[in-house]
Amino acid sequence: MAAATVMIVEDDRIVARDIRQQVDRMGYSVVATTGSGEEAVALARTVRPDLVLMDIRLEGEIDGIEAARQIRAGEGIPVIFLTAYGTEDIVRRASETDPFGYLLKPFEEPQMRTVIQMALFKRRAEATLRLSERRYSATLSSISDGVITVDEGGRIDFINPIAERLTGWTSDEAVGRHLSEVFLAVDAESRAAIEDPTARDDATPSFPQDGAMLLVSRHGDEAAIEARFSLIMIDQSSVAGSVLVFTDITDRLAAAEALQQAHAELADVGRLAEMGELAATVVHEVNQPLMAIVTNAGSCLQWLDRDPPKVAKARTAVERVIRDGHRAGSVVRSIHALVRRAPAQTALVSLNDVVSETVAIARRDVRRARIAVTLDLQRDLPAIMGDRVQLQQLILNLIVNAIEAMEGAEEKILTLSTRQAPEGVQLSVQDTGHGVPAAISDQIFDALFTTKEEGLGMGLSISRSIVAVHGGTIEALPRSGGGCEFLVNLPLTPGERE
Repeated sequence: MAAATVMIVEDDRIVARDIRQQVDRMGYSVVATTGSGEEAVALARTVRPDLVLMDIRLEGEIDGIEAARQIRAGEGIPVIFLTAYGTEDIVRRASETDPFGYLLKPFEEPQMRTVIQMALFKRRAEATLRLSERRYSATLSSISDGVITVDEGGRIDFINPIAERLTGWTSDEAVGRHLSEVFLAVDAESRAAIEDPTARDDATPSFPQDGAMLLVSRHGDEAAIEARFSLIMIDQSSVAGSVLVFTDITDRLAAAEALQQAHAELADVGRLAEMGELAATVVHEVNQPLMAIVTNAGSCLQWLDRDPPKVAKARTAVERVIRDGHRAGSVVRSIHALVRRAPAQTALVSLNDVVSETVAIARRDVRRARIAVTLDLQRDLPAIMGDRVQLQQLILNLIVNAIEAMEGAEEKILTLSTRQAPEGVQLSVQDTGHGVPAAISDQIFDALFTTKEEGLGMGLSISRSIVAVHGGTIEALPRSGGGCEFLVNLPLTPGERE
């Protein structure tokens, strides 16, 4: 390892020679010697020593203290002052230059050795710290999250480029300001200001998640964010500051909303397509029995118009009408059974995961309706064999039905829970709506039956079909205190129910 380099600034040649000899004996390399403060500043830029031994009283326009200040400010080289004068004013001025040591003349070689060793150690530690800070700054500047660090008083000491862009404050403008001036966040729904995290000293705050928080820049722009706030601890009881990390999720929310909208439109198209297919099948298959009914009814009238009426032949025609009516009913039932028996693309599915995914899909509609959602999902719920898409459609239909049922209700709470059942798993979807009148409780799962002005009457019918394909059951039960509970039982392995 190369010896540390030293520059001596001393206007007394004899003293300068003695100092050089002592430094040489210590094993350090003297790279320059001068007695001028101005020349010392110029040499420091050229030879860049590891350490400067600086006499305070120098000939020329600037003394050792001013020379040390310029060297320290320009080159960052540590300085040890050498002087025979230790007045309060000199010590005060020297201290302002951030010296690495101070030796009063005359001094012994062991004293100088100790001061030089300590100064060089401090310089290495300072260099290591600066490198660590540069790495820290480069790392935080390159990540895609906004980062703001503050001291123990809540004043900003670092802000990275992403945080600059989102807040509208440059680093030069933000550093030194209190976090509450730069980071302005509001609740996305209530527009209430989010509490300044540095104002709390009892615990780290829990910020709203899932896009419920908006960051308002100094220019009035808004961005949906997720934020995390952590304390920087010196030890278990001392706080050095804190770091705020936040992520712009505006694009993510827009994409999720677009996906949700597409899913809703696809669901509508699917429902309409299924109705269209069902209607076309019904028309085609029922057409012949209906034509036969019309023909036989016309024959009946002709036989009755005879004089005298041919009652026996008229009776036969009526019997044919009845027979064809039953035939039409059988056709409708067979079509219904065919629709119910549509094959499912089955695989092992976690019902808890499907519930969580579907609730996320319906989040926008739930928020818009101002409904509180509670999930009570049993841990270690066994997986079932099922069609993930169909199960999502089932749960989505039940959620949409609950949202519509709670329109106008004073208390709006949607609860989805899962439990292990003796023969499989159980899903419960409860709402605090107006409930299902007993008079129509047996009809709500029928196709085309609806109590809503704009309803298609297919949602619960499709839901029942999906449950049936999975070999399960679904029923609507009244809730104590109002509302309705849809209870779905699904076996671990699907086996269609008749």
